Amino acid sequence: MNTPVKSSSTTIVLTGATGGLGSALAKVLSAQGFLLVLCGRNHVQLEQLNRALGGQHHCIASDLTTTEGRQAVLSYCQQFPGGIDALINNAASNHFGPLKEMNESSIQKMLITNLMVPIELTRLLLPLLGKADKAQIINIGSAFSRLGFPGFSVYSACKFGLRGFTEAMRRELADTPITVRLFAPRTITTAMNDDNVTAMNKALGNHSDSVENVANQFIGFYQKTQLSEQFLGWPERLFGWLNSINSRWVDQGLAKKLPVIQRYWTGAAK
Repeated sequence: MNTPVKSSSTTIVLTGATGGLGSALAKVLSAQGFLLVLCGRNHVQLEQLNRALGGQHHCIASDLTTTEGRQAVLSYCQQFPGGIDALINNAASNHFGPLKEMNESSIQKMLITNLMVPIELTRLLLPLLGKADKAQIINIGSAFSRLGFPGFSVYSACKFGLRGFTEAMRRELADTPITVRLFAPRTITTAMNDDNVTAMNKALGNHSDSVENVANQFIGFYQKTQLSEQFLGWPERLFGWLNSINSRWVDQGLAKKLPVIQRYWTGAAK
């Protein structure tokens, strides 16, 4: 782990750095010359990622779902004299299936990972972000941030909540140099989506983007600080907009697809 010394580079805290999208984001951000604080659970994987990027970044191995893990990130970042310039809340977990088959423990885990962690990490790091002339918080949302989808009830709830949190914080911090924004991909081809999800999307004709494609679009969004949020993919953006206008239209469309969705959430993927 490198000794924290604030350089002239933009310093970005990236959570979920060793995941599929996280690694791709780390790659494109590093290529832009940003100094990264890579956060994840596995120290070995973090160091491997750092070496692949040139070895100049910082690594913090901690479990962000715990108070101790989040405090470890804060304590490490407090050593940067000039604070930090950005926080990217990317860490996430997913589950595909009916609510009735989930248990309380798995629901709590998703709520903590997808919603409480970004809220708490934002709260803890606000003083350090406030030291920068301009800083930003980017929460990684989803198409499900404004479109509830069968089989993803808890995940959709988390992403809806994250969008609401983003919007409220953007307004709460309007008189500060900190901007708060949402970047929302559609389905991404990563290990977080299992074979059932992949098969369902294929059966429904849903598109899936590569992590590289999403990461490249993220860089454009990062640089356009005037954009409050960006949703990726067509027709997903259209469906999200329609859902905000009249959710009954989307209800009727998804009701017709429900038998296909149910077939795959019962493990029928081949």
